Amino acid sequence: MTAADIYKELETYSTPEKKEFLPYFFKTGKGQYGEGDKFIGVIVPDTRKVARKYKDISYNEITKLLDNEYHECRLCALLMLVERFKKTKGDARKEIFDFYLSKTTRINNWDLVDLSAKDIVGEYLIDKDRSILYRLAESTLLWDQRIAILSTFAFIKKGDLDDIFALSQKLLDHKHDLMHKAIGWMLREAGKKDKDRLCRFLDIYNKKMPRTMLRYSIEKFTPEERAHYMKK
Repeated sequence: MTAADIYKELETYSTPEKKEFLPYFFKTGKGQYGEGDKFIGVIVPDTRKVARKYKDISYNEITKLLDNEYHECRLCALLMLVERFKKTKGDARKEIFDFYLSKTTRINNWDLVDLSAKDIVGEYLIDKDRSILYRLAESTLLWDQRIAILSTFAFIKKGDLDDIFALSQKLLDHKHDLMHKAIGWMLREAGKKDKDRLCRFLDIYNKKMPRTMLRYSIEKFTPEERAHYMKK
């Protein structure tokens, strides 16, 4: 099975409605974050079906999918890597991790990051040095920065919160709303594990946080608590 064959199979799931809607949803207009991205018109569950079916294709063919101009081809490639990662251990996982990080310029929209980073980068780093996340956070590429933040979800699930608070502090001055949402989302998840720690973080930094980031981070608070932090 080749990348061209997989593209043809994805086309069989295309619908005119989704082909028209998705470019609008993913902000592909001039000057928007997804500028120039193209869509076949396939929903994520159908892309997952194809990815599971062909998860064992060669890295060469996965690279061709990642280089494809169509969004769903890149997503399919990433979901293949996620499926492959779940089924492997040891050196094979490192190979997937290294390959993934060598292709971040092609992981170039928020859903591509969100559906892959935590399951590959995050899971791989659970018991390893995490300095790579701080290097990604310092990248000039928006998607590298989002990979750094979303990867922490794997740690948060286990109650390991140090990195999300450290990275959030590091990226407080970020200018892009997509990062504000991502950081706020991960802080909210951290708060489910340790609300007191989140409150201590907010007590120090809420005045510096972009409003979107703050709103997302306190989403699970009581109305009174939300009002308290938004007023600050």
